[in-house]
Amino acid sequence: MSKTLDLVIDLLKRQSNTPEDAGCQEAMIARLEPLGFKIERMRFGDVDNFYARLGTEPPLIVFAGHTDVVPTGPLDKWHTPPFEPTIVDGMLYARGAADMKTSLAAFVTSIEEFIAETPDFKGSIGLLVTSDEEGIAINGTVKVVEALKNRGEFIDYCVVGEPTSNKVVGDMIKNGRRGSLSGKLTVKGVQGHIAYPHLVKNPIHLVAPAIKDMVETVWDNGNEYFPPTSWQISNMNGGTGATNVVPGEVEILFNFRFCPELNGEGSTETNLKQRVHAILEHHVLDYDLVWEYSPPYITPRSNLVDAIEEAIQTAYGVMPELSTTGGTSDGRFIADICKQVIEFGPLNKTIHKLNECVGVADIEPLKETYKLTMQKLLK
Repeated sequence: MSKTLDLVIDLLKRQSNTPEDAGCQEAMIARLEPLGFKIERMRFGDVDNFYARLGTEPPLIVFAGHTDVVPTGPLDKWHTPPFEPTIVDGMLYARGAADMKTSLAAFVTSIEEFIAETPDFKGSIGLLVTSDEEGIAINGTVKVVEALKNRGEFIDYCVVGEPTSNKVVGDMIKNGRRGSLSGKLTVKGVQGHIAYPHLVKNPIHLVAPAIKDMVETVWDNGNEYFPPTSWQISNMNGGTGATNVVPGEVEILFNFRFCPELNGEGSTETNLKQRVHAILEHHVLDYDLVWEYSPPYITPRSNLVDAIEEAIQTAYGVMPELSTTGGTSDGRFIADICKQVIEFGPLNKTIHKLNECVGVADIEPLKETYKLTMQKLLK
C-alpha cells in the first residue's frame, strides 16, 4: 500500500454520482491545507468546486479534474460492488477508478512529495476540482474559470487528469480536443393518412436528400493535429406510432466533431452553421434548428508537452503519442485562461463501463509522472 493507493481507495468509497461530490473534495483539501495551500470553495447551484493555490509567483501549474462519476449501471453485472474498491489479480475495481479518482489522488501525493523534496521551487502550484464534469457541466469548471478570468488570474500550464492512455499507460497524451457542434433539427410536413399521399407531405422523405448531401459533404481535410471534421446523426424521431399515419414532423439530432481549421472565412462555428443552413434551404425545407456549441482547443508542441513526455518516459518507459481524438473534456474551458493545456491519465478502456478498473502497478508511476513534470517546469 502506498500513500497514493490509500487516497485512491478513500475517494473510491465515496458515492459521488454526478453532480454529487460525497466528501471527495474535502478529503483532498484536508491534505492540501497543511501544505500551505489557499483554498477557495466555490459552490454554484448544486455543484461543489474548489480552487487551491500555493504561491503567488509565475509560472503557475494547475492540476485539474473531477470527483463526480457516471452511474454504475446494473449492480448485479459488477464482479465486485462498485463503491467497495477491490483489488483482484493486480487490478483495482471501482466506479471512478480510471475516470478519474486515481489521477486526483496522484495529483495530491505528487504535490506532497514535490514540496517535501523541493521546498524552494520557483513558481506556483494549483488545483481546480469540480463535481460537474460527467453531467451537464454548467456549474463546474466553466464557472470557476469565469471567476478566475474576471479577477485577472491566468494559468501558465494545466494538466487535466483524464484517462488518455490507450493500450498501455503512457502511450497517449491529449494535447487538444475537437470542437462539438450539436443541432436539433425539426423538419415540418403535413400529417395525414398514408393511403392518400397526395394530401400529405412526408417530412422524412423531404429531409432525406438533405441528409444525403450532409453525409457526402467534405467539411475539411483536418490538419497537423486534428482528423477531418465528422458529421453524424445520433437520433431521428418521427411518427405517431401508427402504421397508417404519415408524421407531421421529424426531429433529427446531429453532431459535428470538428477540426478548428475549416476552409472558408469566419469562425469554424459560423462556417459550419452557414453551410448546414445552405443545404437545408437548397432543399426548400420548412424547418427549425437549435444549436449547441462546445469549443475546441489545441496545445501545439511546447515546454509543457516536452516536460510531460520526458516524465512519462522516465516513469513508464513509454514514448507517448500526441492525440486530439475522443470526446470533450473540461480542458476546453480551461484553455480560455491557459495557453498550454494537456490531458494525461490512466488507461481509458474501462471508463464508463461495468467493472471499471486500473492497474495497481500503474498508480505510483502516475504520481511520479506528475511530480517529474513539476520538477521540470518549476525549477
